[in-house]
Amino acid sequence: MNATGPSCVACGTRGLRDHLRVAGEMGADGLIPTTDRYGTALADIVRCPACGHMQLSPMPQDAVLEQAYADAASADYVAEEVGQRETARRALERIERHAARTEELLDLGCWVGFLLAEARDRGWRTTGVEPSTFASAFARDELGLDVRTEDLFTAALPSAGYDAVVLGDVLEHLPRPGEALQRIAALLRPGGVAWFALPDAGSAVARGLGARWWSVLPTHVQYFTRTSVRTLLRTHGWEVLEVATAPKAFTVRYYLERLAGYSPALSRTAVGAAARVGLAERLWAPDFRDRMQVLARPLRG
Repeated sequence: MNATGPSCVACGTRGLRDHLRVAGEMGADGLIPTTDRYGTALADIVRCPACGHMQLSPMPQDAVLEQAYADAASADYVAEEVGQRETARRALERIERHAARTEELLDLGCWVGFLLAEARDRGWRTTGVEPSTFASAFARDELGLDVRTEDLFTAALPSAGYDAVVLGDVLEHLPRPGEALQRIAALLRPGGVAWFALPDAGSAVARGLGARWWSVLPTHVQYFTRTSVRTLLRTHGWEVLEVATAPKAFTVRYYLERLAGYSPALSRTAVGAAARVGLAERLWAPDFRDRMQVLARPLRG
């Protein structure tokens, strides 16, 4: 790319360089979180020579993304409720180490609401925002949660109303993550913290697999590294408190079924073998070190 092309969303540098040719269609399932269309994005990926951040170019239009996320529906995460709740409890433990108070928690992009349900059980008062009609309805109807079917930029939320804001696997979906940080900073009370979970495009696994990394998906428009997410946060006036890996707990079956994105035959064979030896439904949280959690706090002037 030349100097008149798009600028890096993390540091503002222009002159982003071609990195991975992965442009393709989102597919019949749209932008669901459980897709196995590895190696396909909605445009090619460019890389910042200054901070290493990667992003799509051109960036998809807002209207396309908004409609696709509103329509997104998948029962796969619902079936994995036990593992999702275990993953949520681990996240909440981290949040509670850093938050000044543990009263009001907001989950932006909460999907079906398992983290909110776990937070409620720990004594938090909880609110969620989720654009998917399917997922937000599940959170309300099945879990009894206060979840609004809205967008994080437009939802009517009180300023300085929350002690913690959660964005689990959200930042990588946003064409303008810096605007999201500004919005979140205004929503947090003094002493409040934000918890982010997102793929680590600078990890050894991501670098080794390249375009075939399982986080190169139609749902992702940003590809952060640990360096570039720190840069983004600092640029927008945030203090980084902690960065660590963030493995997810799913059944062995779920993980083996994801192999279908590489080889359907291998996936079927592996699932069958795991079932025969009684391992298919066992919870598993392998740490491939390619998903990170970041805790940060806005700096107050």
